[in-house]
Amino acid sequence: MRRWQLQEAKARLSEVVKSAREGPQEISVRGEPAAVVLSIAEYERLKKKKQLSLYEFLRRSPLVGVDLDLERDKSPARDIEL
Repeated sequence: MRRWQLQEAKARLSEVVKSAREGPQEISVRGEPAAVVLSIAEYERLKKKKQLSLYEFLRRSPLVGVDLDLERDKSPARDIEL
């Protein structure tokens, strides 16, 4: 990803946009990343990503099928003063 300072990106906006066709272009303000310019194709691809339901997320986990010991501790609760 190419990095542009804001002043340079403003002065060469058409080049920034053309370069975005090849990959994301990062724009920084005072040395800190502030924005990314994407091609429309990349933006549409990202926009189409469907959010998984919790069930689907858990089913795709690398831990599917791992036997976990989920038994509760059956020792009596401790006494506390209120």
